[in-house]
Amino acid sequence: MLSKLDQYFDFNTQALKLRSYRQQLLASNVANADTPNYKAVDIDFARELKRVSGKQPGALHMAATSQGHLQAATGNPYNAKIMYRSTSQPNIDGNTVNMDEERAQFAENSLRYESTVRVLNGQIRGLMTAIKGV
Repeated sequence: MLSKLDQYFDFNTQALKLRSYRQQLLASNVANADTPNYKAVDIDFARELKRVSGKQPGALHMAATSQGHLQAATGNPYNAKIMYRSTSQPNIDGNTVNMDEERAQFAENSLRYESTVRVLNGQIRGLMTAIKGV
């Protein structure tokens, strides 16, 4: 029964983890806007979500052969491929952070995170309605 519930919530849970990690990357870009030679980074969210949701070959899954094995670190969920963002005009100090681009990406990612949370809340409400029968 619990595995069915896990499957029901799995896609949106993975999406939230990736969105959260992307938000960290974007915040790091903003924080390093004045750091010489800092290269702006990001992930291809759609490709990474397809990869981790199993809809694309090469999805990574951790397997433990012993109960003594430790779980993977959660800093980079699913070992998402971090890419350097290309820029049309880098700064003179080698920094590639474009604050307008970063703000726009940050805001968009925040809105998409919030919408995914709302979808998850709707799924939970639907289950609660089914359980209560109201």
